[in-house]
Amino acid sequence: MRQPRPILRQQQQQGTHDHPPQHAPQYTSARSAYPTFLSFQDTLKLQIGWAWRGLVDASRWDIVVRLVTRDTEIRTNALKSFLLNGISLLSVYVFDLLLHPLAQDQPQQWLHRNVGWFYRVLWLLPVVGASLYLNASWCSLIARRTFTLRHGLSYPYVGATPTTSPNAYIAFLNSLATSAYRAVMIATSVFLSFALGYVPIVGGVAETIFLCWVDAYYCFESIWIARGLSLSRRIRFLEERWMYYFAFGLPSAMICMWGSTLANAALFALIFPSYIIMAMHAHPVPSDPYNPAPQATSPTASTGTAIMHPSPYVPIRLPVFAPVIFLNECIVGALSLCTRQRGGPRPTTLRPDRGTGVSASMEEGEGEGEGLEMRPVRRAPALRQTAPTRRKFD
Repeated sequence: MRQPRPILRQQQQQGTHDHPPQHAPQYTSARSAYPTFLSFQDTLKLQIGWAWRGLVDASRWDIVVRLVTRDTEIRTNALKSFLLNGISLLSVYVFDLLLHPLAQDQPQQWLHRNVGWFYRVLWLLPVVGASLYLNASWCSLIARRTFTLRHGLSYPYVGATPTTSPNAYIAFLNSLATSAYRAVMIATSVFLSFALGYVPIVGGVAETIFLCWVDAYYCFESIWIARGLSLSRRIRFLEERWMYYFAFGLPSAMICMWGSTLANAALFALIFPSYIIMAMHAHPVPSDPYNPAPQATSPTASTGTAIMHPSPYVPIRLPVFAPVIFLNECIVGALSLCTRQRGGPRPTTLRPDRGTGVSASMEEGEGEGEGLEMRPVRRAPALRQTAPTRRKFD
């Protein structure tokens, strides 16, 4: 049996030079595919820095004074808002400091017992309601003008277009649905804040913390509408930067927590235009919540190849508006069920985003509302039944 001929080293080297080998695939370790996290201390330092940034942005009264003194449109609307809300706030304090103690001192007389009720129904509630309604339109004009001065663009209207709404009737339904949904969201937020106040021991602190996020949301709502963010994206944007928005809403929440309910509402309406201007000039951080400090720890992170997630002990997204959205879903579902049982005409059907519920389908509208994207249901074309034809053969 013949043995294989040995290959000389020179021939082997020559063959190697004639046919250079291809690059062998480089295998990386499975450990390198694991996500990389920042330490708890580094994440905590980042959160503290974001909170400080929110407090600084919520304290830029110099920007408010500069815009009010330089721009005529902003100054006019801000002055009207200040005067009307000042009257409503003064009316509230007249009742709280004068009429209410007077009625308590002499409860035996019918007039003194009912003077508070007459004052509330005939004067206080109409004045506060009118001031809140008019303040919404004035704040919308202030937001539009501030956005134009800030970005050099006109405030965009993200609403019904010929591609989304076939006629003006659908556009009217869009604006009506958005206003109704926004009113429901405001009502559920206020109700939830009141409910948190009745929790034993921690109720007052929980109510204040929740109101910080609620105030911050409504301060930034105008700029989010201008940028075309849907309701689900707005809430996600806030919840992923929960520390910044908590700090931004902290000053307004602390200002509006020492009086009665009507006094706090009137006081918030009084300072609301100023915080809209501050929100238009704010810079929420971080820009990427899932990679907040890419150049903080490793040298490879500076090249953009590594993603440094925050510490798993600190949540990236805090679902602070989950109870509000849940209550909204229940209310909207109940209203749709009642409408369905009545058997009324339904020219349009609300189509929410898949897996996110009704709230995710809310799109922006003009002025005070965000548009609900309502798309008409198109019936499938009927299939034509054609008689079978016989093929003629010659």
